[in-house]
Amino acid sequence: MQHYLNFIDGQWRDSSSQLDVINPATAQAFATMAQASIEDADAAMTAAHRCAKSGVLTDVRPAQRTTWLLKAADAIREIAAEGALILCRENGKNLATAREEFDEAARYFEYYAGMADKIEGISVPLGKDYIDFTSYIPMGVSVQIVPWNFPVSICARSLAPALAAGNAVVVKSPEISPLGMILLFKALEKAGFPQGAINLLCGKGSEVGSCLVKHKYTNQIVFTGSVATGQRILKDAAERATPSVMELGGKSAAIAFADVDLEQLLRSVKVGIFYNSGQVCSAMSRLLVHRSRYDEVKNAVVGLAESLTVGIGENNAELTPVISHDQQQQILAMIAKARQEGANILTGGHAADLSGYFVLPTIIEASPEMSIAQQEVFGPVLVIMPFETEDEAVAIANGTDFGLVAGVFGESLNQTLRVANRLIAGQVFINEWFAGGIETPFGGVGLSGFGREKGQEAIFSYVQTRNIGIRLQHNV
Repeated sequence: MQHYLNFIDGQWRDSSSQLDVINPATAQAFATMAQASIEDADAAMTAAHRCAKSGVLTDVRPAQRTTWLLKAADAIREIAAEGALILCRENGKNLATAREEFDEAARYFEYYAGMADKIEGISVPLGKDYIDFTSYIPMGVSVQIVPWNFPVSICARSLAPALAAGNAVVVKSPEISPLGMILLFKALEKAGFPQGAINLLCGKGSEVGSCLVKHKYTNQIVFTGSVATGQRILKDAAERATPSVMELGGKSAAIAFADVDLEQLLRSVKVGIFYNSGQVCSAMSRLLVHRSRYDEVKNAVVGLAESLTVGIGENNAELTPVISHDQQQQILAMIAKARQEGANILTGGHAADLSGYFVLPTIIEASPEMSIAQQEVFGPVLVIMPFETEDEAVAIANGTDFGLVAGVFGESLNQTLRVANRLIAGQVFINEWFAGGIETPFGGVGLSGFGREKGQEAIFSYVQTRNIGIRLQHNV
């Protein structure tokens, strides 16, 4: 089996211990990964701190950072095919989806390359006796903890703007899906970033992750993952008042009104809940349908779920395995609890008769207060329920502790926009789930977190504002 290393201070380094990387489609190990230690974490943080303090990222013209980022984008595209196959095997996802991750990662570096030389301050008028202006300065060392569901693209999503703004970065990869990020960093190594600017560690979250969060050189924390882990990180961050960006869970609802275009809705349901086997924080996990169309939509959604091909990602199946045995069992336990609470399992609801960690596409009829309609499942499980009035639909959609994304489907522009403005979510889609891109700000409210990634707005998560006021002296 091939063995992979961590990237620390410009070098690939082994560790005294290692972990097996499992293919979710076969439940078999196919590679090993060096497991970073506390000493490795400290070495990475020291390197990043030295780099940030040296000025090699900020004393140059910002156009130099643009050059590094554009070279990174080109290098990522060169290894995209190789990286996608490795990501597919370690993560279980569809091969085409894995390739999309590398393409998207390249696009992030390209996009933020265009912003590196445009982080401009303002002049503040205070009268003839003063000159006052603001400038944006990088945080310093940005610690970024990346989840396993889209490790390559999410890593690039925060790494690219951090580097564009002049920060040094230490990234912690997910233990169960670290290899795609190794390929990403091999590409970044070719871009010519200064030594210590980028560092990659794969280690236990309770040890290495905690060390990074609490480290004296940490100037910023960027985390994407579960609510529970995010809350633990925030408690540690509070001790040193470390600025943080938190992108946490979701229980996002789509509202389908009586005038919904059924085919358009079904296309969104397919990508909204079954893309990446539902392992998406912004998945369409609840579908609210107007009573007049409820039976029609319900039957169509069940038919859609039952039509999907289930199999391994390398064969580009439409529904692939979930990431691990633990994740599979957690999903099945939540479905079992829903059944106990009186929910109606319309289709699916159990593991597929295949090797690996498969959960069949599942449609559940439930009421809003049931746990399956309130808690994030992170799997191919859609809860469907009817509503009578617009007010009722909005109340149900807003009736969880989350607020990441939401959606509205219908032909009336007045109604869809009116409802979109009433939904408690950081991003609202109208007539197409995931109707955004890397150019559109993304983040949540409530238990879905705070701060924004993607788009031009994200760059300001990686800088602090400095104001300088000058009192002019006038000769009399």
